[in-house]
Amino acid sequence: MNKAFVKESSDDDDDGDIPLPEIPAGAKNYITPAGYQRLKDELLQLIDVDRPEVVRIVHWAASNGDRSENGDYIYGKRRLREIDRRIRFLTKRLDLAAVVDPSVHHGSDQVFFGATVTYRNQAGVEHTITILGIDELDPLHGKISWIAPVARALTKAREGDVVSLSTPAGVEELEIVAVDYPAPGA
Repeated sequence: MNKAFVKESSDDDDDGDIPLPEIPAGAKNYITPAGYQRLKDELLQLIDVDRPEVVRIVHWAASNGDRSENGDYIYGKRRLREIDRRIRFLTKRLDLAAVVDPSVHHGSDQVFFGATVTYRNQAGVEHTITILGIDELDPLHGKISWIAPVARALTKAREGDVVSLSTPAGVEELEIVAVDYPAPGA
């Protein structure tokens, strides 16, 4: 049967299947200078170090003859596809990035991108989060995306304000205890 009519899995996936986190329509992909630099450093590491090393291994393995049972060749080609997919992903993310320096708000008590916010929920439990870009999130360390519901509820509010957050359990009131930004040049 013609391959055009059959859905076959392939290790040569293009980057169309990489799930990019949703960015609200008309919004930019905000990122801090440090986050942008981390993505750029990873991209350069892949291009300048990792990919050439894997290409060298694949070339060596291919010169050994039979490729169908050559583990170094098969693994190397798979690793090369993974590296190329990550390079395409990082290139797209860096092209879409809008670098925002949160230190410009240093000393402000209003919540914007890059703020570290301490808030208290209705049960009196305090939480501290930092509002960062989609590519910088780390929920286990309190770093959330600016498009997260909590971040959106807190944005533009000030210390002492009480904001409403819609949750599956109902509306929850959050009191902003503190707002902090990194110092310029830090």
